[in-house]
Amino acid sequence: MQIYLDYNATAPPAPGVVEAVCGVLRDTPGNPSSIHAHGQKARAVIDDARRSVADLIDAKPGDVVLTGSGTEADNLAIRGAVEALDADGRRHLITSAIEHEAVLATCAAMEARGWRVTRLAVDCSGIVSPAALDAALNRHDTGTALVSVMHANNEVGTLQPIAELAALAHTHGAWFHTDAVQTVGKVPVSVEALGVDMLSLSGHKFGGPKGTGALWVRRGIRLLAQQTGGKQERSRRAGTENVAGLAGLGVAATHARATLHAQATPVASRRDRLERALIEQVPGAEVNGAPESRVPNTTNISFEGVEAELLLIALDLEGIAVSTGSACSSGTLEPSHVLTAMGLSAARARTSLRFSLGPGTTDADIAAVIDRVPALVHKLRRLSHTAVGVGGRTGVGGRK
Repeated sequence: MQIYLDYNATAPPAPGVVEAVCGVLRDTPGNPSSIHAHGQKARAVIDDARRSVADLIDAKPGDVVLTGSGTEADNLAIRGAVEALDADGRRHLITSAIEHEAVLATCAAMEARGWRVTRLAVDCSGIVSPAALDAALNRHDTGTALVSVMHANNEVGTLQPIAELAALAHTHGAWFHTDAVQTVGKVPVSVEALGVDMLSLSGHKFGGPKGTGALWVRRGIRLLAQQTGGKQERSRRAGTENVAGLAGLGVAATHARATLHAQATPVASRRDRLERALIEQVPGAEVNGAPESRVPNTTNISFEGVEAELLLIALDLEGIAVSTGSACSSGTLEPSHVLTAMGLSAARARTSLRFSLGPGTTDADIAAVIDRVPALVHKLRRLSHTAVGVGGRTGVGGRK
């Protein structure tokens, strides 16, 4: 049995993606910056991918910067924008406490260089309050260069009121960036409807190859290139493009756009069925996040008395792949910064697992997980209590 419920970390390739990548590697050897026929064939592949990405987010192709990842897109947006605005005296950044490390670490790096950073708190559902943003903007008057708040959180799936937040930023003359890595390909995303100035996405989150991403930049927004050299991407991102990977990104974007609405309802239905069953069958299990406002594929559940890492390993041995949170933070001993920012104790945060579904998730998969999780939780709790009783100290998930 192999069941994959870790789509928020990486989605399996969408139909046609592998074939597109292999086909370009085999048949399109040219450098896309070369003017001969081989180069122009490669350039056409990139142009097609750019159009497909733009169509997916309701944008114009010329405003899409193709990158090597969502992390690179975040870095280009944040570093590029604030450095461009430095001459205007805007040296203040605002973000939220639950951003992906790609944003938090980049803001911290700018802080180390002298920029001021405000990290907005969130409520128990993981939502940023527009009032809190307005207050932060008012405190710094016209000194804020950029606000960066993610569209949906990668660990709990919470959707933010991006359009309202972006409008507030604009009233104070600040630019607005959103990390939409966890929403593009899962829910309808329109850069115009959101009202943002920059939007990051990552190909492997919706069935494209790893190592591909994009940053949409509203016309008129100045960015200082963070990767210099050649004139690729209109001098915003130097370096020979990953033509084969971008071919796969384009195919994945086209597939996501065609299937988005048809897939959302069954995925959400399976997610809800899994969630309800685990809450009903596992005493002490609780859902983390905002049930009414989240992406359709994600649930984050705490299992009291069980260390999540041990439950993850037990499930993996059963052929079930889940996550304790961000794949980029795996291996850390610290509790999730997302869950603790939402007010969960460190102990409860360490008992939380993320189940993220996708188009390939079946009813049989959900039934199998519902069958296995309660038994494994019960087993680990029993082992924990036994360890505490015999050894006189805290065992697996136990308390002193």
